[in-house]
Amino acid sequence: MAGFSFVCTGLLSGCGGPAQPTDDRRVFRYNQPEALTSLDPAFANKQANIWAVTQLYNGLLELDDSLKPGPAIARRYQISPDGKTYTFTLRSGVRFHDSEVFAGGKGRAVTAQDFVYSFRRLFDPATASPGGWIFRGKVLENSQGEISDTAFVAANDSTLRIYLKEPFIPFLGILTMPYAYVVPREAVQRYGKDFREHPVGTGPFRFKVWDESNAIIYHRNPSYWRRDAQGQPLPYLDAVQISFITDRKTEFLTFQQGKLDFLSGIREGSRDLIMHPDGTVREEFRNKFRVEKVPYLNTEYLGFQLDPKNLPTDDDTPALRDRRVRQALSYALNKPEMVAYFLNNVGVPGVSGFVPSSLPSYSATLVPGYDYQPQKARALLREAGFGPGRPLRLRLSTVQERKEICEYMQKKWAEVGAQVQIDVNQAAAHQELVDNGRAAFFTKSWLGDYPDAENYLALFYSPNFSPAGPNKTHYKNTIYDRLYQQANGEQNTAKRYDLYRQMDRLMMADAPVVPLYYDEVVRLTQNNVRGLRPNPMNQLTLERVRKE
Repeated sequence: MAGFSFVCTGLLSGCGGPAQPTDDRRVFRYNQPEALTSLDPAFANKQANIWAVTQLYNGLLELDDSLKPGPAIARRYQISPDGKTYTFTLRSGVRFHDSEVFAGGKGRAVTAQDFVYSFRRLFDPATASPGGWIFRGKVLENSQGEISDTAFVAANDSTLRIYLKEPFIPFLGILTMPYAYVVPREAVQRYGKDFREHPVGTGPFRFKVWDESNAIIYHRNPSYWRRDAQGQPLPYLDAVQISFITDRKTEFLTFQQGKLDFLSGIREGSRDLIMHPDGTVREEFRNKFRVEKVPYLNTEYLGFQLDPKNLPTDDDTPALRDRRVRQALSYALNKPEMVAYFLNNVGVPGVSGFVPSSLPSYSATLVPGYDYQPQKARALLREAGFGPGRPLRLRLSTVQERKEICEYMQKKWAEVGAQVQIDVNQAAAHQELVDNGRAAFFTKSWLGDYPDAENYLALFYSPNFSPAGPNKTHYKNTIYDRLYQQANGEQNTAKRYDLYRQMDRLMMADAPVVPLYYDEVVRLTQNNVRGLRPNPMNQLTLERVRKE
């Protein structure tokens, strides 16, 4: 830790100018235990990268506190009556960070053409971004099925138009994603692949240095375009320091010592240390820091592969194509008990559909799922031809971190006459098995890309079969597909939510998945931090944060 302290102290001391060592109250420190691979928004496909790029860049739109898309660099927008043309008017005064890539080192104004470049860059094979899906299949395509040259058009410096093939109501939410942040052509051309560690954005903080084994340092952007309601320039902080402590116990100890301002997603050991089994905070921690348990747009689930062509034939996997068997496996689970015993009640039991409880279209009443009914589970297995003389035997593919919960489910299934073997794989191998349809029965999670139920229901739309799409179960239902297409063009919110619920009910009756729980995240914040507001996307936005 000595090298780490030396690096950060030296770099932070200059944030307020040579004569002003930075006040610790104006530096926000957080830790990133998972690998951070790039500061290029084109690679913002995991939380570590997303949090880091969010401080450096902006997009056309951003989510407000209620997860509704609102203006950012675009000061206003219009949608055509047919829902296929989006026109954005950019605000003036937004400039890229000062950088050597610009003439005289001074950041230039952002134009509509910068967004055209940034969006098209997601499809460039030379970029190799995983983010092209946000536009593929949605914006105009040419006769070869490629993104059309007329999909993104800069009418002038301050007017951008995006043309869709068909109406897609969640499109505004997609434009809030970090993949859609604006980048300058000059920086990408200058640095090439090394743009990942030489970022140039428009955001509240500017990149200073990345010591890959120790820390990332950002400094305040003195030319940031946004001000608060009182007209004061943002951000309030002078600097952001990101550390890379991989050991969770060391991370928690560092937070307890006051050397980190914020922690998110505490793991099992620390969770038991801080919280009682019922989810309440232990007395010794109550006033030391703030503990917030907030909804997280993540559904943890079990999936069944319904397409037999890639599956092994040496077990009873054909049984899983019997809907009664799938329903029985769901009825056999006591999800409230599981969430209480293994998660300290951090999570909402998945007794409704696949859409998580923190989305506005969610309704446990209108989308009933599967509660704990072991007698019903036994009856369904008997109907499907299984019983004491012919027990159901299955294999469940999972990863190490879910092994304990899987062993609990294994016991519950055994109680109703299902013998389930647990196969623990490395995360990458598990992902490959599931994506390529070679796991008959598997654990998985879906973390929302944007806050709309469509993003969850897309997992059951038949054109989205994996590995190219997110439909890991290869579920196919023509009525479901028709409802999905109808919902994507329905501009009336209440009617669209009704369609979402119809789809969720239909899919749950067919049972290609077992929702286990709708996740929550525990965030720890030091008592002197102000303005850090959680939301179900678990975003980290620091431009309005203060330390007292």
